[in-house]
Amino acid sequence: MLATRIIAIRHGETAWNVDTRLQGHLDIALNTKGLWQAEQVAGALAGEAVDAIYSSDLLRAWHTASAIAQTTGAQLVATQELRERCFGNFEGQTYAELEAQWPEAALRWRKREPDWAPPGGESLLALRQRIASTVDAFASQHVGGQIVLVAHGGVMDVLYRLATGQELQAPRTWQLGNAAINRLLWTRQGVTLVGWGDTSHLEEPTLDENST
Repeated sequence: MLATRIIAIRHGETAWNVDTRLQGHLDIALNTKGLWQAEQVAGALAGEAVDAIYSSDLLRAWHTASAIAQTTGAQLVATQELRERCFGNFEGQTYAELEAQWPEAALRWRKREPDWAPPGGESLLALRQRIASTVDAFASQHVGGQIVLVAHGGVMDVLYRLATGQELQAPRTWQLGNAAINRLLWTRQGVTLVGWGDTSHLEEPTLDENST
């Protein structure tokens, strides 16, 4: 079977993740924990054979991808096509602020209406098309090998749905953890799920009674 293995990574944590503030295309850097997470996932992938790393060009993803490039030695490529969903006028707002300022629009967002877009933003249908075509373009260049995609929560969500056949409106029952390791297999027929949400590399060691 002609296939490409994919490791998909969401960027490390940002202050806006903690604040439940929509980032979208706004260029927010990693916080201290996010930088640590980037180093941990980079260490976890150090022994992987990686042909190339494709990253969103936004700082939070780029810095995470750069750490992985340091440990794997793989070529790192930035692309706007792996950016988070564009939320238009919603960007920079917290969930609570959205509810207060745009209650009707916030309801449509929460209901995950596929063809609805925030004012000035991107619909879920458009996001899915962008990510599906981008994955096809990159994975088809590395058949028989393995690539890393570093992107955002919305991108990870689309990848999971593509791999499992979940509809865009289906309630999410899977995790989109910062710096979690997700594994997919690409063929010309689409993507399938291999493993999802591995965060074992982010578990900080605990001290036993003999430690000082």
